[in-house]
Amino acid sequence: MIGGIQNIGRIKELRDRILFTFGMLAVYRVGASVVTPGINPQVIAEFFRDMQGTMFGLFNLFSGGAMEQLSIFALGIMPYISASIIFQLLTVVIPALEQLKKEGDAGQKKISQWTRYATIALALFQSFLLALALENGQFGTGAVLDPGWGFRLMCMLTLTSGTAFIMWLGEQITERGIGNGISLIIFSGIIVSIPSGISAIGELVRTDEFTLVGLLLLGAIMVATIAGVVFVERGQRRIPIQHAKRVVGKKVTQGGSSYFPLRVNTAGVIPPIFASSLLMLPLTIGQFTDNPTIQRFIQDYLDPGALGYNLVYVGLIIFFCFFYTAIVVNPHDVSDNIKRFGGYIPGIRPGRKTAEYIDQVLSRLTLIGAVYVAAVCVFPVILSARLNVPFYFGGTALLICVGVALDTISQIEAHLVSRQYEGFAKGTRVRGRLSR
Repeated sequence: MIGGIQNIGRIKELRDRILFTFGMLAVYRVGASVVTPGINPQVIAEFFRDMQGTMFGLFNLFSGGAMEQLSIFALGIMPYISASIIFQLLTVVIPALEQLKKEGDAGQKKISQWTRYATIALALFQSFLLALALENGQFGTGAVLDPGWGFRLMCMLTLTSGTAFIMWLGEQITERGIGNGISLIIFSGIIVSIPSGISAIGELVRTDEFTLVGLLLLGAIMVATIAGVVFVERGQRRIPIQHAKRVVGKKVTQGGSSYFPLRVNTAGVIPPIFASSLLMLPLTIGQFTDNPTIQRFIQDYLDPGALGYNLVYVGLIIFFCFFYTAIVVNPHDVSDNIKRFGGYIPGIRPGRKTAEYIDQVLSRLTLIGAVYVAAVCVFPVILSARLNVPFYFGGTALLICVGVALDTISQIEAHLVSRQYEGFAKGTRVRGRLSR
């Protein structure tokens, strides 16, 4: 591990990619502090102090705090994520999109282009609704300095341009940086809240509201939770595949063995995001209504931290885990691909039986992954209730941070391995020339 870190500084290409990534993330953080013109940031900040646990709090999390002060990056990358999820769902419903997806890089580029157009359309629509909400005083009285169509158009253009710029930053990091550009932008937006959390817990310790023993216990729980998440996220169920001998012209290629990996958490962070969005919608509506019936229903059944809320939350997460996994992995397509390349699962007949076997394994694995995701997402509520922790540790934010960190490490290792193979190949060519 230490040798790998030392090699990062020795390889100029990898060093330049990492520095470029940090530079792009720095640009993103600077833009997140630039306030949208025509806005009173103090009014917006006061509003968001009471919005934790609502949809606005979720948006503020993924925007890295930009929503809290309504900066030019207030919409964040959420329109792009929404557009990507929409097209993933449409590929299952629309046969033409499914066929386009199977065409390889050319089809994927076309879908990516349509995703960008959909991102701009969603950003324009969301920014228009946000401008209307600001003018109507739903974010506090006096949030807009000069209301009217001039402000609405300026707000739409500013926030949409901010989202387009973030999307461009993510693509630049993917192409010229260390990869996973969009994920790294979300990751950077989440970890910026760590210093404030440390400051809050330090203040509680200083005022004796949080004991030193409790702090050590909290640290141990956090380390154990992160280790558990890393262990499960890297977990795979490898289905063995045997390849028969093939005759290509006059050559006979030897058969071999490989495996088809199935991740424990195939759906990733999509299920908790969907579940949180659905549950936070009524909570957000309750913020803007004085109807006693609605208020009583929310307090009785949808209060964050209550047993009923958590049960519904867990049920939605499990449902979306199975739903999204069914979209991502199609056992029949996997079976056809294995058969097309002359492979088979030992002890399983090719074709329908193979698809049924993969579906059976995937269902059991998805159940384990769904219970794991639900446990991680409910964990912050338990931690806050038992230890009175002043910040949320776990949930969607922890899954995103650990997942992105693991992917980034894998990207860096891939660059190091490719560099070593490149050096080995060059050395082989040099020795070949010397021998001649």
